[in-house]
Amino acid sequence: MKRILFFLIFVLTSFTLAAQTQQQKTLAEAYLQKYASLAVKEMQRSGVPASITLAQGMLESSYGNSELAVKANNHFGIQCHGDWTGKSYEHMDAGELRQFRKYSSVLESYADHSDFLANRSRYSALFELDRTDYKAWANGLKQAGYAEDPDYAAKLIRMIELFGLYEYDSADVSMAESLEQPVKEPVKEPLREAKRHHKTNGYALARETYSNNGVQFIYAYAGEKYSDIARRYGLFLKEVLSFNDVAADCEVPCDAVVYLQAKKNKAAKGCDQYVVEEGMGMREISQKFAVKLKKLYRMNSVDEGYVPQVGETIKLR
Repeated sequence: MKRILFFLIFVLTSFTLAAQTQQQKTLAEAYLQKYASLAVKEMQRSGVPASITLAQGMLESSYGNSELAVKANNHFGIQCHGDWTGKSYEHMDAGELRQFRKYSSVLESYADHSDFLANRSRYSALFELDRTDYKAWANGLKQAGYAEDPDYAAKLIRMIELFGLYEYDSADVSMAESLEQPVKEPVKEPLREAKRHHKTNGYALARETYSNNGVQFIYAYAGEKYSDIARRYGLFLKEVLSFNDVAADCEVPCDAVVYLQAKKNKAAKGCDQYVVEEGMGMREISQKFAVKLKKLYRMNSVDEGYVPQVGETIKLR
């Protein structure tokens, strides 16, 4: 009788564990479909392994279903610290009411997670590790005090191995793009007709992003610097400066176009050339048509710093 009872308990336990594992896999698959590409792109930008980012995101946010994830877009349990100037969200954690960072999107949460690790000295040793050594990264995070859970590293490693997240650590940008789910394209309008959104008191709650020649951009608010825009969109300052062919951080003229991605090597089809108007230099033309400034110089066989004359025809493709 005891043997039968033990057998039934064993079968029931095995069935329960199998059901739990299957549920985890279903939740993980849904999470990866949404956010794997973000993790890979952040890895390319910051050096944080995609497997670590995804494992932390799934663990900390309960696969995107936790209160923090749903109401604050916070997938990594990052609390407000002295240097945080953004919004906050009160949440009970370990029996205490604590202030957590609140983001306008999951993308901002992922970017802030990367920057949080990259910009704090206690995590600096992690970036000397091979990015494919997820075990060393997991243990390093625990040792640096990322979480209070004594089994934190083991949980990350188990999750990485259970769902094969280590495969993302060898991914490149093209793979990241192939992982992306279809999303609504940003508003595509001629540059001169796109609607401006001005700042009144503080930043607008919802800032429009536009597309020119397939490159995303925003219009600058009065008093904004390139560094402000870099922080807001989870980019490095040097990236934003490079995207916009600017040498150093400075205040951006109100309503000026600021690209959030690298411009293209040539203009869109149908925009073969441009007749120079008053006040238009090579950089202004580059910004107007979302073409890299160096490519523009090369296409027109002129030296960098060349000043075009009014009425001159400039090749765009």
